Amino acid sequence: MRTARYECAMTNADVESWLERYLVAWETNDPDDIRGLFTEDARYFTAPFREPWIGHDGIVEGWLSRPEDPATWSFTSEVVGLIGDLAVVRGRTTYATGPDYSNLWLIELAADGRCAVFTEWWMSIE
Repeated sequence: MRTARYECAMTNADVESWLERYLVAWETNDPDDIRGLFTEDARYFTAPFREPWIGHDGIVEGWLSRPEDPATWSFTSEVVGLIGDLAVVRGRTTYATGPDYSNLWLIELAADGRCAVFTEWWMSIE
């Protein structure tokens, strides 16, 4: 059984607010925008079974090792579930040069609205 790391009565609005800030960070690739999304000890899994990027320094370093030009992509998403401190988000990333990607994100938010654990699944849409 999973035990919550943080007590959080999360709402769709909380998740949507975090997603908006995530998109800003994705567009700017600004280290402060990235840090602002995550708790100091956060874990960011770029795939379910890879070792995560850990903490602000690890997440910023990992994120900036593969920046994307905001003119090359668009993203749409919807919150499909909330379970305690866990949000399930389905998204679609469309790239100007293709392929498009289907995304499934698990987002564990802390009470202050920052993410403590982020896990993403993605696959190309052909």
